[in-house]
Amino acid sequence: MNYRHAFHAGNFADCMKHALLVWLLRALARKPGACFVLDTHAGVGRYDLTAGPAERTGEWRAGIARLLDDPPPELADYVALVKARGLYPGSPALIRALLRPQDRLACCELHPEDHAALQHGFRHDRQVAVHRRDGWEALGALLPPAMARGLVLIDPPYEAPGEFERVAEGLRTAAARWRTGVLAAWYPIKHRAPVRGFHADLRETGGLRDVVAAELWLRAPLDPARLNGCGLVVVNPPYRFEAEARGILAALLARLGESDQGGSGVGAGFAAERLVDE
Repeated sequence: MNYRHAFHAGNFADCMKHALLVWLLRALARKPGACFVLDTHAGVGRYDLTAGPAERTGEWRAGIARLLDDPPPELADYVALVKARGLYPGSPALIRALLRPQDRLACCELHPEDHAALQHGFRHDRQVAVHRRDGWEALGALLPPAMARGLVLIDPPYEAPGEFERVAEGLRTAAARWRTGVLAAWYPIKHRAPVRGFHADLRETGGLRDVVAAELWLRAPLDPARLNGCGLVVVNPPYRFEAEARGILAALLARLGESDQGGSGVGAGFAAERLVDE
């Protein structure tokens, strides 16, 4: 309840998450059937990077600000959507921009002020339902939807102990209730031990098949007090996700890396690897 994403909007982790999210949504739209999208931790939807919390932290200057001018082809679609929105779009705004008339979006946000802002932003939109409810509870309450196809985005703040375990359990819950849905869960990379445990949980506990982890790290993930990278676990990824994700991640690293000449710094890198076979 204390986490406010406005302080971090548009940073490198947002860019990574949102660039991959755009690709996933485009892939789902290749088929004409209706899609349902559930955003479990939605935030306010849009963020002013030049005022308030985002301006105070300035994290976006090392993120989206580096991508706006002449973006590489792998990021052009994502950057064009950002520019078209005016304010920096959070995941609900990006998802809404890519909905077709037959598609639907459900957003969950528990923080009262953020929920009010999100609800106001979609107040006249019949394709979007905004819920003030716990995102974890929503995985059981809102799935399966009427549509056979779609996506669940899980993006908690990782403030509470045991959040990795909770994400793994949430993915298993969603997979059991909606076997045809694409499931995507963002996670931070500070140091490797929690991530190794998370991946082992997904591989060994059972209940999940066809799982890919896409990761970007700007420096060696050795400092548990610093966000050194981030990842996106995708269950039931669309065709060619692994290959396309590598291109997106490479383009992000080339623009957002920390070396003086651009590109990767010491210990930086990216990967898109299969954790569980189909």
